Amino acid sequence: MQKTIVKKNGLELRAVICNKCKDQIIHPADLNSMENFNQIKDKKYDVKLRVVGNSHAISIPKEIVEFIQHQEKMMDDMVRLCFEDMNKLSLRFHTREGEW
Repeated sequence: MQKTIVKKNGLELRAVICNKCKDQIIHPADLNSMENFNQIKDKKYDVKLRVVGNSHAISIPKEIVEFIQHQEKMMDDMVRLCFEDMNKLSLRFHTREGEW
């Protein structure tokens, strides 16, 4: 058995691979994280748009922030907001040095 990292749905999962049959066994804690991700990824959230000074703010549901904090131990408080298209904003959490 050889330790490796398997990427699924943008998540890095710890696994071991059998050298002979190439079967993968994913770490149970990482499987649990993937299940949590699958439960919240397609949910639709209605959030309030609030006026804060000269800006507007939205609230990010607690379950999303907690999931990201659990996955990325050193999550920064800074996020990147991009106006991608009409009626579409994207929000990226800065999780690793130099990664956006």
